[in-house]
Amino acid sequence: MSAEKERQMRIEALKKIREQEEEARKRLSQIKYKIAVLSGKGGVGKSLVTANLAATLAKKGYEVGILDADVHGPSIPKMFGVHGQVIYAGPAGLMPLVGVGNVKIVSSDLMVPSEETALVWRGPLKTSFIRELLSMVAWGPLDFLLVDLPPGTGDEPLTIAQLIKDLSGAIVVTTPSDLTRIVVKKAISFCQEVKMPLLGVVTNMAYFVCPVCGTKHYIFGKGGAEKLSEEMNVKILAEIPLDPRINEAVDGGVPFVIAYPDAEATKAFEVLADSVISLLEKKEQRKPGHI
Repeated sequence: MSAEKERQMRIEALKKIREQEEEARKRLSQIKYKIAVLSGKGGVGKSLVTANLAATLAKKGYEVGILDADVHGPSIPKMFGVHGQVIYAGPAGLMPLVGVGNVKIVSSDLMVPSEETALVWRGPLKTSFIRELLSMVAWGPLDFLLVDLPPGTGDEPLTIAQLIKDLSGAIVVTTPSDLTRIVVKKAISFCQEVKMPLLGVVTNMAYFVCPVCGTKHYIFGKGGAEKLSEEMNVKILAEIPLDPRINEAVDGGVPFVIAYPDAEATKAFEVLADSVISLLEKKEQRKPGHI
């Protein structure tokens, strides 16, 4: 291949990327608030928090969507009862599936032939996939788009930070353990480094309430989130308790807050949703030109 032909191919590839980014910007401009949910560590319940925050916001009457950007371990479709279904393309673009609770869902899980299919992708391919999704999905007008990110501070979080330049904020999910606190500090530092506004921290599995005597048990320790808050100067948005029925709800394809509306954990998710709404509305009021 000649040097000139290679140069032309690079120019065309760059042009395509710019066109996709512009199309993504146009589609995302119909969404009022865009929130990234991340953590520095796996197993803290980040997708659980994303799903139930989305369902709680939808219960309050908001139009809500979730972009499941965890390419290698997508779990959002299962939580909303659309696992095994397939996204289709319409005249307007890729049409999100509507899960339980009227939440719109887009995920790589909805684009593979079977649940055993593994996406063996390196970083550039994942970046390209997310960029194409953002440029093709016909979300329509939404109040909230939650982006469920994989653990860590690698390709997917960085891609979202670079492509969604007007992110309303990020939520970092942690647990009470000191080990998690140490790792999650990296996720907070990541937000600061890429200038992603941090709304605050959610402590998942914060405690367990005995159904017999009502006593709170701090199974994974106590004080880790408070220490994290002090060290990194971040707000604790909510503390989500453990509930054995959470796994039942996930397996049943129904968000916990819908399956068990009177549970302690559901009340905690309502506190989280109210905190997020309040913070975003205050930010909106502080914008120049706001009356």
